[in-house]
Amino acid sequence: MTSKTSRFAILILTLALAGLSREARAHSFPEEQHPSAGQTLRASPSEIRIKFDAPIEKLFAKVQVLGTDGRDYALGAPEISADGVELTSKVGALKPGEYTVKWAVVCVDTHHTEGSYSFTVTGSGA
Repeated sequence: MTSKTSRFAILILTLALAGLSREARAHSFPEEQHPSAGQTLRASPSEIRIKFDAPIEKLFAKVQVLGTDGRDYALGAPEISADGVELTSKVGALKPGEYTVKWAVVCVDTHHTEGSYSFTVTGSGA
């Protein structure tokens, strides 16, 4: 390969990789969660908060807080922060046990992501 051809190939590869990294960032993924995955709490949390790395659409945000009994303890539709990156869902009083948070969001650029994680409550009440 000549020096000129080599530089052209590197430029094309660089542009292709830059495009891939932009595409990978086009989805909203959690940066922080409260309670966090695997956390054990002494008392029931009053809400679930998930902070995302990109803004999400309020209309398409969903959260479930499922107990081992299959009941959803999330209260009403989740709220989205003014900057669009934090999702908050109020929850009813959780009895001791393991709970699974299932979430689904749509990024402002229309990419859908979803996931789940679990936490444990060892005591009752707020």
